Amino acid sequence: MSHHPALQLAVQIQGSGYPILCLHGHPGSGSSMSVFTRHLSDRFQTIAPDLRGYGQSRVSEEFEMATHLVDLEALLNRLHIRRCLVLGWSLGGILAMELALTLPERVSGLILVATAARPRGSHPPMSWQDNLHTGIASLVNRVYPSWQWNIDTFGKRSLYRYLIQQHTTVAYRYLADEALPAYLQTSAYAHRALNQALRSGYNRLEALATIQIPALVLAGECDRHITAQSSLETAQHLRNCQFKCYPQVAHLFPWEIPTQVLADIDQWIATQPDAVCPSHLFQ
Repeated sequence: MSHHPALQLAVQIQGSGYPILCLHGHPGSGSSMSVFTRHLSDRFQTIAPDLRGYGQSRVSEEFEMATHLVDLEALLNRLHIRRCLVLGWSLGGILAMELALTLPERVSGLILVATAARPRGSHPPMSWQDNLHTGIASLVNRVYPSWQWNIDTFGKRSLYRYLIQQHTTVAYRYLADEALPAYLQTSAYAHRALNQALRSGYNRLEALATIQIPALVLAGECDRHITAQSSLETAQHLRNCQFKCYPQVAHLFPWEIPTQVLADIDQWIATQPDAVCPSHLFQ
C-alpha cells in the first residue's frame, strides 16, 4: 500500500442528494467529468476531485497508483460521506474498482466507463506527424472551437482519430473546453505513476468476484486505448453487472454521444435503487 500521507484534493461539488463520486481519466481533471456532473447534479450530489498530480491537486514528488486511494478515502472522510456511488472514466474506472475492493462498505454501486480491470489497448505506434497534427488541431480548436475546417484538416489526421470516431462539433467543443486544459495541467509525476502501473501488468480480474454491488460497464466499440473486449471481460467477472457497447465510437465516447450515454446511466440508476439509496441508511 502507499506510504504517502493523504493530499487534500481540489474538488468540485455540485447539487444535493445521494453522493456520486466522479473520477476522471488520464490526462484529466474533475472538470473533464462535466458531461456527467452537469446532468447528474440535478438529482444527486456530484463530487469530482482532481486526482493527485492532475488539475489543481499539485504534487512535487513521485507517487504510486495506490496513493490515489489514500487521497480518495481522506476526501470521503473530509466530506463526511459514509457511502457513495462511484462513476469512473478510464483510469477513474480502475480507481473506482479499487475503491470497491479496498473500501467495500463505502461503495454502493459502480458505473465504469471505457475502462477495464485488465486494460488492453490496440493503439498503433504514434508518428511525429500524429503529434504535430494533434498539437495544431488542439490549439486551433481551443481558439475556434468546433471549426469544421480544423476538424477536417487536422483533427481527423491527429491522434483524435483514435480517441473519437465521430468527429462531431459537440465532441470538439469538449476537447477545446476540457481536454486541452486538463492535458496541460497533468504532471509528469502522474504520467510516471500510471506508466509504472501499466508496465507492471496491472490485472485485477480475479479479485472482482468479491464485488457484490451493482455495476454498469459502458464501452466504445472502436476504443483503441482500452478495448471494448477488455471492458467486456471485466463485466463478465463482475457478479451483478450490466454491459453496453456503443457502435462507431471510441475512448471519449461520452463526448461523442452524451445524450445516449446519460440516458442509459439514468435508466440503470432507475433499475438499481440500492446503488443510490442503500437501504441500511434507513434501518
